[in-house]
Amino acid sequence: MSLPSNLMPNEGSPEWMNKGDNAWQLTAATLVGLQSIPGLVILYGSIVKKKWAVNSAFMALYAFAAVLVCWVGWGYRMSFGEKLVFFWGRPAVALDQKFLLNQAFLGMFPTATMVFFQFVFAGITLILIAGALLGRMNFHAWMLFVPLWLTFSYTIGAFSVWCPDGWLAKLGVIDYSGGYVIHLSSGVAGFTAAYWVGPRTTKDRESFPPNNIILMLAGAGLLWMGWTGFNGGDPYIISIDASLAVLNTHVCAATSLLVWLFLDILFFRKPSVIGAIQGMITGLVCITPAAGVVQSWAAILMGILSGSIPWYTMMVLHKKIWFLKQVDDTMAVFHSHAIAGTLGGILTGLFAEPKLNRIFYDVPDWEKYIGLAYGFQTGRTTAGFRQMGVQLAGILFIIVLNVITTSLICMLIGLIVPLRLSEEDLEVGDDAIHGEQAYALWGDGQKFENSKHNSIYDIEESSSTLPKAARELQMT
Repeated sequence: MSLPSNLMPNEGSPEWMNKGDNAWQLTAATLVGLQSIPGLVILYGSIVKKKWAVNSAFMALYAFAAVLVCWVGWGYRMSFGEKLVFFWGRPAVALDQKFLLNQAFLGMFPTATMVFFQFVFAGITLILIAGALLGRMNFHAWMLFVPLWLTFSYTIGAFSVWCPDGWLAKLGVIDYSGGYVIHLSSGVAGFTAAYWVGPRTTKDRESFPPNNIILMLAGAGLLWMGWTGFNGGDPYIISIDASLAVLNTHVCAATSLLVWLFLDILFFRKPSVIGAIQGMITGLVCITPAAGVVQSWAAILMGILSGSIPWYTMMVLHKKIWFLKQVDDTMAVFHSHAIAGTLGGILTGLFAEPKLNRIFYDVPDWEKYIGLAYGFQTGRTTAGFRQMGVQLAGILFIIVLNVITTSLICMLIGLIVPLRLSEEDLEVGDDAIHGEQAYALWGDGQKFENSKHNSIYDIEESSSTLPKAARELQMT
């Protein structure tokens, strides 16, 4: 019996390609891309003070574009290509059709799909780092930071943990979808970079209200729903494990959000919207290294812990530890990504279920992947402790890597351009940096507020074009 004509292999659809897997992988990649563009662009542009809305959103937009060009130029093959050393790949372009149209190193789809899928993960990592630097980093310094950090930090973490030739991958570290490579990396790198860049102005640190809470929720919603592709795409196949990963992702996020909300109400008597978003993010981060290798009851437990432990470190410990108070981490990425990512990695080492690991990894030595809890249950305690040790080794490696590389990159950039904006520009914000403001007060984009680009004369000259009510307000 022959296949239907639409399933017959041809030059554009070779025998090794699964059309369903390829379609899902491209869809999952797009969902992850939407987390950044427009998700985090909207979230960052809305959660900051009005004068920083344009700059914060544009830092995310720039990073997304710059990472893609660097990724196809050299980043992808440094992360997933031929081994240069045990922790790093050899740089090479990913632009030739002969390379891109061949089967990917994993999965039944072309390398072009894999390049795009892995790019959106690299892109969001840099954007998460930006969250720690909002409201004071020199944009020109950020333009240099993005390609340098991608090249000398992200590619090392990705190759070591995810590439089959990477040393942590060979040891058997479990990082299902980026708890180490993306979230722990961005949390540590963001906090380290925030130390080198320096703080916002005293006025901004004391008062930094969101300029649009409704839009902030819209950006957060795109981030949450986009996580379906973030964790659901990492089996590289349409499988029962992908379905479980998606369900676990949302269960953990919802549980974490509710726990954080209840803690805010219990201790501060107010149900904070920003707090709920933080709880959502910590839940998503915590489940990421475990999404498809733990049972759903474990996802609930992980949500309880991810909604409480980062809450405690952010709301209590941060105010007591001197060093944490000295570093101005605008979006608290240290707590929401570094702490939550570390927690997720440890809990993965505890709850990873052997059968789910077999389904996900589908390799001859799958038995080495076993959570400590199941090691006790099955009498394989040595294997369980080994897995926990590998998880901790991965955490330590990512922390040391990012503290060192991020510090060196910041020091190098500081020799070329200032890392921090001038005090004058910090007072003005968007208008000083970009010559643009997020919100016009009335039609046609006229500005009523005085700025370094507007004189009193300019305002008086343009007042005849303002609505009557605005002119009367101006006269008073």
